[in-house]
Amino acid sequence: MSMTMTQKILADHAGLPEVKAGQLIEARLDMVLGNDITSPVAINEFEKAGFDSVFDKSKISLVMDHFVPNKDIKAAQQCRQARTFARKFDIDNFYDVGDMGVEHALLPEKGLVAAGECIIGADSHTCTYGALGAFSTGVGSTDMAAGMATGKAWFKVPAAIKVVLTGKPQKYVSGKDVILHLIGEIGVDGALYKSLEFMGDGLANLSMDDRLCISNMAIEAGAKNGIFMVDDITKEYMKDRVSRPYKVFEPDPDAEYDRTITIDLSQLKPTVAFPHLPENTRTIDQVGDVKIDQVVIGSCTNGRLEDMAAAAEILKGRKVAKDVRCIVIPATQTIYKECIARGYMDIFIDAGCAVSTPTCGPCLGGYMGILAEHERCVATTNRNFIGRMGHNLSEVYLANPAVAAASAITGRITDPKEVM
Repeated sequence: MSMTMTQKILADHAGLPEVKAGQLIEARLDMVLGNDITSPVAINEFEKAGFDSVFDKSKISLVMDHFVPNKDIKAAQQCRQARTFARKFDIDNFYDVGDMGVEHALLPEKGLVAAGECIIGADSHTCTYGALGAFSTGVGSTDMAAGMATGKAWFKVPAAIKVVLTGKPQKYVSGKDVILHLIGEIGVDGALYKSLEFMGDGLANLSMDDRLCISNMAIEAGAKNGIFMVDDITKEYMKDRVSRPYKVFEPDPDAEYDRTITIDLSQLKPTVAFPHLPENTRTIDQVGDVKIDQVVIGSCTNGRLEDMAAAAEILKGRKVAKDVRCIVIPATQTIYKECIARGYMDIFIDAGCAVSTPTCGPCLGGYMGILAEHERCVATTNRNFIGRMGHNLSEVYLANPAVAAASAITGRITDPKEVM
């Protein structure tokens, strides 16, 4: 029986010769992830079930990133609970203030996820690691608890959509525009419980940062996971990060897909998702005059080094517009240090930006950039639902880092070409 990439990984981890869409399986796990919001719930369930050990302390990652450094007493209590659990079971991969990062940027950077692996995380954007050719998906905290104890999880094998990428993106077009274009085409439920499988000769023109961004937002199309074919770019990224053996899975030539979508990267333009859904997309030439109050550049979607570089290129020698707040959040400490080394921090601060330690912060309306009534924000984050970043009458517009930086300079949603 022919299988997709996702189906091959799931069959391998279930110890089965083959699986098919809709089949229920139990699969062994290579990594179980939680953060400071979801881990306490999982720990409560872990203890309620009477578990007294973890399956493998090297295959659990607890990352304190959402409301960290602690935004209030409740956040502090949650982190203390996770910290206590990590100490009790000697969890190898516990990341706290000072060495943490936004989880979905941190795990690939640390080599904790790799091609061919089966990963769950109590965070919906765990699908990010599909960029490395892994099966990776978000789960509830109860599943996380069971995963930490047993090293297994059950899945319904997803059907798949093939996404064929061709061509080369224009300047100021990035992975963010690819995924926003796709979501705009198929809708927020267009890939409901399906695997989005990315392939084609256009992959050669997408960096790992682009791919991580695209996979990160697969969930915004309703997908179970997003996954990329492994190529030389993937292998080069893993070479100095992943020290253990990994396995590359490719789809069978006659693998069954529910649908095939072809995207010519050369035809894409910078794309903006208007409130209040990621599917409400317009290309930059269709945006009109949208005045803004805030810009956020960062998150697990666009807080990586290439994103910082794109923003710095636009902001260099320029100033953030009067009455606009621009908040820049490098996603990990390593990225933060590299921004310092490359002079990006000077550019950001001289332009009038606030620069934060790594945190999810404003993305989910936590802190570090909450919006007031009727305020508008251009953000490089992944969701723009009602009330996502603050007041229910505020608005979030999703865009790539170059568009966000250009918009910070002019005070309205702007094509980067206009300021360069």
